[in-house]
Amino acid sequence: MLIIPAIDIKQGRCVRLQQGNMDLETKYSDNPLEIALKWESLGAELIHIVDLDGAFKKQIVNNKIIKHIVENINTPIQVGGGIRNEDTVRMYFDLGVDRVIIGSVALYNPDFVIDICKKYPGKIVVGIDAKNGMVAVEGWSEISDVSAVELARKYESKGVAAIIFTDIKRDGMQTGPNIEATNNLAQAIDIPVIASGGVASISDIRELLKYKEIFGVVTGRALYEGKLDLKEAIGISR
Repeated sequence: MLIIPAIDIKQGRCVRLQQGNMDLETKYSDNPLEIALKWESLGAELIHIVDLDGAFKKQIVNNKIIKHIVENINTPIQVGGGIRNEDTVRMYFDLGVDRVIIGSVALYNPDFVIDICKKYPGKIVVGIDAKNGMVAVEGWSEISDVSAVELARKYESKGVAAIIFTDIKRDGMQTGPNIEATNNLAQAIDIPVIASGGVASISDIRELLKYKEIFGVVTGRALYEGKLDLKEAIGISR
């Protein structure tokens, strides 16, 4: 299972939110590159970066900071937040980003996602955020009437590299990931599924490892607060 450390960027700083609430943030660093270098030094094989301002403003905001990170580390990076058109996707790939994450657009415009997957096979990740099993969009401010499984199935055999599944009730809360919902999604589709939200300790990693269908896990707050050792997590996951 792939252990993927997260870097969420808001106003140029590295922060974590609680349940996606922009007013409930904890700042961990004024230097996102410094954090990326730390995760790289501890053996990260992939780093997850989110432009939080972009996600809420529906357009890229922190791309210059992301560019600076890409230019200064060797670890592959996947980026999400405010990505709503092909120009933005192309821009990130031109910067050297390894994967681009499509969020809300995956619900509103599946044809766009399918088309962009054809142009960049194996490079597009779909982020599905859910509350009580239903897809949440627009920075988690709106809950749709489409289930996470229903949306994921639209992208079967379309070239999607992975699906990141986030239970927004768990995100940033360190209450443990929603393993049942994540595993149910992973069993329902052939696309690799990455868990996200709620990891609190190494015991959560050990529990996730019991479910072979789960491809990876994104973790943030537990790492920043020293409750999860990235090097240890990577070590037991291999």
